[in-house]
Amino acid sequence: MNKFKKPGILVTFIGAAVFVSGCQSSFLTNANDDVATSTLNVLSNKGEDAAHLAAINEVLDASVDSVPTISAMGYAVVSSQPGRSANQKRLMAIRSARMAAMRDLAEQIHGLKVEGNTTVIDLMVQNDTFRGIVSGTIRGARTVRINPTGSDTYEVLLEIDKDTLSYLLRQARTVA
Repeated sequence: MNKFKKPGILVTFIGAAVFVSGCQSSFLTNANDDVATSTLNVLSNKGEDAAHLAAINEVLDASVDSVPTISAMGYAVVSSQPGRSANQKRLMAIRSARMAAMRDLAEQIHGLKVEGNTTVIDLMVQNDTFRGIVSGTIRGARTVRINPTGSDTYEVLLEIDKDTLSYLLRQARTVA
């Protein structure tokens, strides 16, 4: 009777071992793929962070010769401005065009923050909104020209020269 029990136990043990090893190999293969994928994601993210830091260091370490002059253009329509007379509307259009150019300068220097919101109901997009926000201080901007373009529009060109930018970079280096 002992002879018949050993082969049955042996066959059961071998069958269980094959079943478990088959399950383990498939789980290990998927786990290794997931680990490799997550490792690549982490490494690629660190690469982007390193590139971002390198770009910041490059800007802060830039010499005065490699600092460009930054310029921005702003436009405004005269007829859409508030005012009692045509001259008041013209002055308000020039002021609006100047502010639009200032906004463009701030976007170039400080960047643009983009916010988005999407509402989905029953797997259908109901509302999709985007918003761009510019925030920053502009100092030393010089008005290069104010020109009428057409009969109802003004354009204003502003720039920040190398000297002002190099001063701002020196101040940023002392803070950083």
